[in-house]
Amino acid sequence: MKRALITGTTGQDGSYLAELLIDQGYEVHGLLRRSSTFSTDRLDHLYQDPHERSAQLRLHYGDLSDGTALRRTLETVRPDEVYNLGAQSHVKVSFDQPEYTGDVDGLGALRLLEAIRDAQQRIGAPIRFYQAGTSEMFGSTPPPQSEQTPFHPRSPYACAKVYAHWQTVNYREAYGLFACNGILFNHESERRGETFVTRKITRAATRIKLGLQDTLFLGNLDAERDWGHARDYVRAMWLMLQQPEPDDYVVATGERHSVRVFVQKVFSRLDLDWERHVTIDPAYFRPAEVEALQGDASKARKVLGWEPSVLFDDLVALMVDHDLALAEQERILADAGHRNRPRGLAGDQERGLC
Repeated sequence: MKRALITGTTGQDGSYLAELLIDQGYEVHGLLRRSSTFSTDRLDHLYQDPHERSAQLRLHYGDLSDGTALRRTLETVRPDEVYNLGAQSHVKVSFDQPEYTGDVDGLGALRLLEAIRDAQQRIGAPIRFYQAGTSEMFGSTPPPQSEQTPFHPRSPYACAKVYAHWQTVNYREAYGLFACNGILFNHESERRGETFVTRKITRAATRIKLGLQDTLFLGNLDAERDWGHARDYVRAMWLMLQQPEPDDYVVATGERHSVRVFVQKVFSRLDLDWERHVTIDPAYFRPAEVEALQGDASKARKVLGWEPSVLFDDLVALMVDHDLALAEQERILADAGHRNRPRGLAGDQERGLC
């Protein structure tokens, strides 16, 4: 049975990747940051009592800011594959917390690469490494963007990811590590965090539909992105580590749509007039905007045999239908006299944090 270690396993991508690997027969180990509250909701359907010999998912406390703990975890788990998905991944937040973002997203990848290099030498077995890159690294370079497109990052988040990207290339070339970069364009799902713009839109619109709120506050509606489904994108991650040689790949649908179009599609599916409910709040604009991202995934299609199965309209439909069901549950509770505001969404909007 192959073993995999995932950082960021409780996030959107981590949960889908854990599912995929378990389906492939892996024993999956996830890195979990210590918190006073549980953050494993996305993994609950996969979790078994670790005392059961059949359990395929096991969680370990650790953090990308702690190199000693990373080394200890690697020596305990002895993984065949490591997927580094852990990050402070909110672009707007990275402007407010640039030092933390650089430490976790940039230096965190370096700590993990060093730990893998040391573990390989001590264990005597190869470890394959995946680094989660992002289309934000391209920043202001014009679309379409491919593996040959130069980076021009426009946020602390993107700068940190560029650093992690080149460290991954350097460890591949300097030490012969099987290390791959996946340059993934925007990928969403029903599990997306509610402070990310797509889920913020679908969550708010469905609540508006059922009279649970009236207004959605957004920033730049003209930004254009290449949106796919996270389940498709984690399959590309896994395929990269199954190749005979390590390399870097852009993963994208090749379609580009604006935030405005996403809003229109969501509200239209709910038979709502979006212009009656959407208000532009300058607090949600970034200090440096990324206007247009559209990926050229020709290499991934040719080498990996990867194709997206969910395109834009289907993605919108999946997210709206999922969040409408959540809003209906909330409406029932509200009618029964219970206050059950969605975690994070309403409060963060009021404080200008989304």
